[in-house]
Order: sequence, then structure tokens, then C-alpha cells
Amino acid sequence: MTGIRLTAPAPGWAIDADVVVVGSGVAGLTTALRCAAAGLATVVVTKARLDDGSTRWAQGGIAAALGEGDTPEQHLDDTLVAGAGLCDETAVRALVTEGPDAVRRLIDTGAHFDITDTGTIALTREGGHHRRRIAHAGGDATGAEISRALVGAVRSAALRTIENALVLDLLTDAEGRTEGVTLHVMGEGQHDGVGAVRAPAVVLATGGMGQVFSATTNPPVSTGDGVALALRAGAEVSDLEFVQFHPTVLFLGADSEGQQPLVSEAVRGEGAHLVDASGTRFMLGQHELAELAPRDIVAKAITRQMLLTGTDHMYLDARHFGAAMWEQRFPTVLAACRAHGIDPVTQPIPVAPAAHHASGGVRTDLRGRTTVPGLYACGEAACTGVHGANRLASNSLLEGLVFAERIAEEIAGATDGPAASRTARAASRTARAASRTARAADPVTAPVKDPAGAETVPLLTAESRTTIQRIMTRGAGVIRSADSLATAAGELDALQRAAAEDDGPKDAVPGVEAWEATNLLLVSRVLVAAAREREETRGCHWREDRPDRDDAAWRRHLVVRVTSDRRPVVRTTDSAAFPPVRPGEPADSPLSDSLRNHPADAPEEP
Repeated sequence: MTGIRLTAPAPGWAIDADVVVVGSGVAGLTTALRCAAAGLATVVVTKARLDDGSTRWAQGGIAAALGEGDTPEQHLDDTLVAGAGLCDETAVRALVTEGPDAVRRLIDTGAHFDITDTGTIALTREGGHHRRRIAHAGGDATGAEISRALVGAVRSAALRTIENALVLDLLTDAEGRTEGVTLHVMGEGQHDGVGAVRAPAVVLATGGMGQVFSATTNPPVSTGDGVALALRAGAEVSDLEFVQFHPTVLFLGADSEGQQPLVSEAVRGEGAHLVDASGTRFMLGQHELAELAPRDIVAKAITRQMLLTGTDHMYLDARHFGAAMWEQRFPTVLAACRAHGIDPVTQPIPVAPAAHHASGGVRTDLRGRTTVPGLYACGEAACTGVHGANRLASNSLLEGLVFAERIAEEIAGATDGPAASRTARAASRTARAASRTARAADPVTAPVKDPAGAETVPLLTAESRTTIQRIMTRGAGVIRSADSLATAAGELDALQRAAAEDDGPKDAVPGVEAWEATNLLLVSRVLVAAAREREETRGCHWREDRPDRDDAAWRRHLVVRVTSDRRPVVRTTDSAAFPPVRPGEPADSPLSDSLRNHPADAPEEP
């Protein structure tokens, strides 16, 4: 435990549960539904409305070996190659083998995917995939359809939900075990102000941290709250330096900031070409898959071409699709382009890379457990080892599904653990049920006290958010170097010092904007610390001063925690295998000999 927490009023109310799930995307709602089905009293906490998370913004689809001739082994191969030597093969194997049935269960939950004339699921290709294995819905509105189905299932099951609530910090007992979370409800719902949900199991499914950067495809709520909470609670994070910049984001101008419209990778999967201003296809000869190379390779190629030509964007040309295909297959992208004065039916689309997905996050094992007992993480907030140094397109929704189900089984005691452990978990559930029954007459109980000796973190002003984003974009964006990262680290440290000084900002009072900015600062400092440490170029981490991949020195993970004085401490694993999250336990995901000799060891494409 670090003993640090956000500056916030003491909780004025509390409710009890068996498990609290923080987040309402595919990972969070799947976990909640499975936990509730297992008989656990489950509470869902979400920062906005239930359907306002990152999942609904996903366009392309969900990857799984569902097509004729496709196999989980082929899906595994593509994932390992995209991950540039840092994927955990056991985690990937779990993903690709359990994925098809997880998608079918999603369909049983009510999700409707596009189908072919013969009634089978329609599949497309995206970058890094050698086969058509991306299931999509509404043409390019897959996330919205998945969100609709899961939100409907949650409401039908009458799960308890707390909307418009920002999670603040983890509650723990004297031994460091999870006891729940504190949160701030933003003026709507049954409770208002700061309160707590007390539960022995907390699942962080808070999504990404794209708002660390000035331009991102992530919604405004993606401020790294779950990762920041975990760090303050003493959990380890890993692979945070690997931030995927989506290659084709609608270019709205060099000064455009905030959430930017995504141009789905599936547009390239259906045959669109990347071209420069002269109409030249610059991806030819760069990679065997050309425009369908893994995202890190395409983003680097676009950036190189921009530097070479002295421009700030390239173009995606899909005029040959015709109006009918655009309207039927990509209505979301078509509408976004036309809203900004671009008609892709008759014009090439201006595109540039923007922050899109965090391949790293809170370090977990294959059951979603973190290094803090009782704290779990799932989805983009987690680092399961599936993505390695670069996420394969459309694996993220699948990861949320598969590992959510694994977490629910672990919490419910349905895993194949020792009988004594299952008995203990069952006894614990019985005791919690009795406690809830005793409180039924008074569900809003006495305030929760902060742990003795807890140190509060000085808050940043709301305006600091933009300052952080510009620092990170300049120093830790698509292209990084020792100098740029050192500058970013110094500027971020200065922000922290200014917040702590007696004569620092006077208007940084507790509130959502101040808490979000403070979370962004913490995750930014950890990201920069890891990026400075990794002195190579690998996957979506591009060091212009260290342009080569160095397997001998760096085919391993960086694990970061923060100290009680909020200082990031970075350590390096002995190999590409993750150590166990519990001391004394065997690692549940060793690096196999097959991965050591996998084609991912080959040098990256130029």
C-alpha cells in the first residue's frame, strides 16, 4: 500500500455488495452480468450513463475465429506477430480459444451482428489479420450494438447501478485486502456527493487513458481513473509505454484537440488505399500486407511520409467503393466525414495518427487478479499480456469478453482451485449475505473513515488537463526520444511540485475536473518513466534515438509502481514472461518454447 489517496470529502454514505464493477463497457457489463448470474450481489459504478463508455465508439468489430477455414491457432499467430515479441502466449491462447464461444454467448445476450445472404455472420479483415475474422454490426457501429445489448441485459436483470459516478480510491483493510471503493456521484441518482460501495471484490473496467494526449479517439471520460486508483492502492502496472496510435483518424487541422473521429481500419480491410497528396500508395513495399500491416507499422509509415513530405496528414482513398457501399457498410464514418465537409464518395479522406488504445495497464494474471488482493482489472484498464507491444486490430472487445468471464468465475469461486479455497470463499459469501440482511432496514450506513495515516494527493486545477495533454503530445507522442521524454518528465514533475506548494493554485478544490487532471498527471508520469527506460523501438513505442528493436536487452516487460511520495519506480522482468501477481505462487502464464522461436522474433518491417 502507498498510503496515498485523492483529496476528497469523507464518504457520507455507503452501500454493501459482494462485488463492485467500475465501468460499463463490454468488460464491465459482462463481468457484472456473470457475477450476478452466479448469485453475487453486484453493483455497477459508471462515470457517465451506462451506455457512454468507450465500447460504443468501437467501429470495426470483434475478432474471433468464426469463419470457415479459420482456426484459433491462426488467430494466435497473427496476434503474436502484431505484439512484437512481448505477448504472453498462454494469455493469447486463452483469448483465441475461448473467444468464439464468448462471441456466441454475446449473441445469446442479444447482440445482432451483420449477416451474409446465407445467414452466416459477415466477416471482414483488418490490419495484421491474414483472414476475414472481424464480426461487425450496423456496418461500422459494432460497439454501439454490443453496448445496446449488454445495457439491455443489465437493466432486464435489475442490477444495481450507480451512474454519473467518478471512482476515487480503493478501500482496504489493515492487511491491504480490498474492502470497496469511494466514489463521487455527480448530482443524479439515489445518492449525491462522496460515498462508498463496500465489497471484498472490486473490478476495474474503466477503459483507457487516451485523454492523456491532445488528440485521441477516446471519449472525454477516458482519463485513466482506474489505472490511477490502482497505482495509489499499491498495484503494479505494466507495458504502459505501449500506446497505440490509430493510423487513420480524420484529420481536422493541426490545432485540433479532444476526441477525434475514427476512420475504421475496416475501411482499409475492404480495399481503401493510403496515398500522399500526389496520389502515390506509399505502403506498397513497406510490408507484405501493405495497408493491412499491423497498426504500429502503418502509423509509423504515415508519420515518416508526413516528415518526408513536410505535411501534417496523408489521405485514405476509397472513392472506388461507390455511394452504395459507403452508405451500407460504413454509415458512421460517412456521416462523420460529411459533418466535417468531406465526402469520401468523391474525395480522399485526410487522415493522421492519434492516440487510440493503451496496450498496457494494471498488471493481472489470467484470472484478472492484480497484485492487490481482491482487486481485479479487465479490458483496456488491464494488462493481461494479450497485446504485447502492439494490439492486433479488434482484439480489444474480445479481450473484454473473455477475461470478464474468467474474472466472474474467479470471484464466484467456480474456478478449479483447491477445494479448501472454494469452501472458504463460499463461507465468506454466506457471511457477507448475512451482513447485508442485517443492514437491510438501513441500507445507507455510517460514513466510511479514511485509513489511519493516509496522505492526500494535492489536486491540480482543471486547466492543468490541457497542459498535461500538450506536454505528452510533444514529448511522448508517436515519435519519442531521450530528450523529448526528459523534457516531458521535467514539465510533469514541475506540475506536481506546483500543486504541492503552499503558494500553488488556490482554485484546485475537490471536484471532478480536479480529480481527473490529477489522475492524468499520475498516469502520464508513469507512462513517461517507462518510455524513458525502454531504450529501443518496439511495437507502438517508437524511439527515434533508438530506432532498432533489441531483443537481447529488451524482450521483457517494464513493471511500475509508485512510492508513498508518488514517485514511479520501474523494474524490468527477467524475460517476456510475467512474474506471478502473488508472491510464492507459480506464474500462470510461462513463456513457452514455441513463442521463443515464433516468427515474432524476426526483425520488424522498416
